[in-house]
Amino acid sequence: MKAIGVIRHSPRRRINKAEFEELLRSAGYEVLAIIEQVREEHPKYNIGPGKLQEIKKLAEELKPDKVIFANQLTPSQAFNIAKELRVDIIDKWQLVLEIFEKRAHSKEAKLQVELANLRYELPLVREAIRRAKMGEQPGFKGMGEYQIHQYLKHIRYRMGKIRRELERIREDREVKRKRREEVGFILIALAGYTNAGKSTLLNALAREEIPAKDQMFTTLDTTTRRFKVNQKRVLVTDTVGFIDDLPPFIVEAFHSTLEEITKADIILLVLDVSEPWSEIKRKFLASLKILRELKALDKPIIVVLNKQDLTTDVDVEDKKGAIKELADKRGVVIFDVVSISAKLNRLEELYRALERAILTLPKYKSFEIVVKEKDKVSQVIALINSIGEILDIEYGEATKILAYIQVGMIKSLTKLGVEIKYSPIDVK
Repeated sequence: MKAIGVIRHSPRRRINKAEFEELLRSAGYEVLAIIEQVREEHPKYNIGPGKLQEIKKLAEELKPDKVIFANQLTPSQAFNIAKELRVDIIDKWQLVLEIFEKRAHSKEAKLQVELANLRYELPLVREAIRRAKMGEQPGFKGMGEYQIHQYLKHIRYRMGKIRRELERIREDREVKRKRREEVGFILIALAGYTNAGKSTLLNALAREEIPAKDQMFTTLDTTTRRFKVNQKRVLVTDTVGFIDDLPPFIVEAFHSTLEEITKADIILLVLDVSEPWSEIKRKFLASLKILRELKALDKPIIVVLNKQDLTTDVDVEDKKGAIKELADKRGVVIFDVVSISAKLNRLEELYRALERAILTLPKYKSFEIVVKEKDKVSQVIALINSIGEILDIEYGEATKILAYIQVGMIKSLTKLGVEIKYSPIDVK
């Protein structure tokens, strides 16, 4: 498939050309040309009429399969441009959905992609109906007016059905999540801009070999694996990557996947530290915007600067400071900023930050545990180490243990016949 890319930069903000080209390549397009223009949005064509004629001549010469806009097009603009160019027109978000369709493997991911596609098509169908009523040839999938009306009904029916299926999947996941919490697992979500190395980090933490490619949106299917932090049992979930200005229809479609972030105890926000600061800043702010929309900024957030092996120590430290300063300016509380190389398994800073973050969670409180049976002391200590942190041990006729443990795991300790009482202490 061959494509011509079109970018309209606002006078106040430029679109990242390299990222747009990477999206095109990730979708499998051969890029014939990238046409750029700096101007305010034209209401009829998005770009200026003169630039549209330039693209028309280029399309006649190069014969692309599609002309793809980096800007989001209104349904009216898409119809107007297609009428002029007489070639398939899509915008950035249809391009993203094409990538999603190729990468979706699980039933849930496929349903989410279909829902997003239908949500995107809905305003296009309404515009086609409006044009048909005005006597224009709407040119929507070669349909007549009656067929377009029928297709609109089908879209609404199918969207309702998909939402119900996704809700059932979400409910099943919620049941599994509660079971995991009941047996003492800490839930961690990997979040961040697409292609920052989240899947590589999951592999490093869980010692897995899940496919992790150097391309955008490798992960659409929710993947959860287990590992341990200082004997504490942890579940880490990889989620779909973020991108600038993620539109509401994609956020809604992928709600059940993004919900893993809102339900997590700790969020690891992954960034590529080897990129220029301007790119890191853009992607960090885009990620914070999405986390804010998900109402997830109240959780402990550890910013993980990945790919430290591709730059210098001085550069890494400068960027750590800049991240903290930027977060502070935006009123966002960051628990810590650490640097790692997931590829080389250099995770020491991250493990230390996780150990500290886990003990700040609301589910942890300090208790005094009294073990009267000497043959059970080692068993009790092992269990406490898996669900909390031992602060002090006093051996004697009865062993007294001061520990910081998960409130939900008290039942597991009482089954061993120990005495437990709440003993508030400031250990944070």
